[in-house]
Amino acid sequence: MIRIAVPLIMLAALTACGGDGDGDADAVKPDVAEFTYRERMLKIDDAATAWKNADTIEIAKSAAESAANLVVGPGGPGFGDRDGDGTIEGEADFGVLPGLDGSPVGLANGVPDNECMVNEVLGGSWDDPAGRWATMRTAIDDWTTADNTMSNLPSRPMRIVGWATFTLATDSLDDAQSYGGQAALEVVQSLDTLDC
Repeated sequence: MIRIAVPLIMLAALTACGGDGDGDADAVKPDVAEFTYRERMLKIDDAATAWKNADTIEIAKSAAESAANLVVGPGGPGFGDRDGDGTIEGEADFGVLPGLDGSPVGLANGVPDNECMVNEVLGGSWDDPAGRWATMRTAIDDWTTADNTMSNLPSRPMRIVGWATFTLATDSLDDAQSYGGQAALEVVQSLDTLDC
């Protein structure tokens, strides 16, 4: 949490202060936004690695909860104690994606002028945040082992939430590890958008 909070404070301070003092705030903010997004995705990567390598179903579920919460943030669907163990893993002030009502706006929105970020991380426009999250819920509800609806979701971080949801619903460690592996691949692709 501390690794994430410092960049967010830096981003807020740069936004409030107008950047580097030369009146050219845009020269500084994109770098801070990219750093903040990268830091969050690396934290999700840590969770996905623990998840896919878990020795117990409890560890897998805890890591899946962390990854999902870090994606959706406190304004997103299902944020909280997803595995019911009495603790909230992956607490954060912001998600990677916007909340259900569009606030907070999400860390991915801070990375400007990046077509891959828009297409693969945000998955398109967020003019209707509740509708975007409803699309994810439908894909999760419709998913079966024979019909992988996760691949139809345009937002890779949403797919991470889907794999986490399936992990939290299973008692099979093998399945949970497999879902963690799928989530880890989506993390890599989400990070790669910075170099698009």
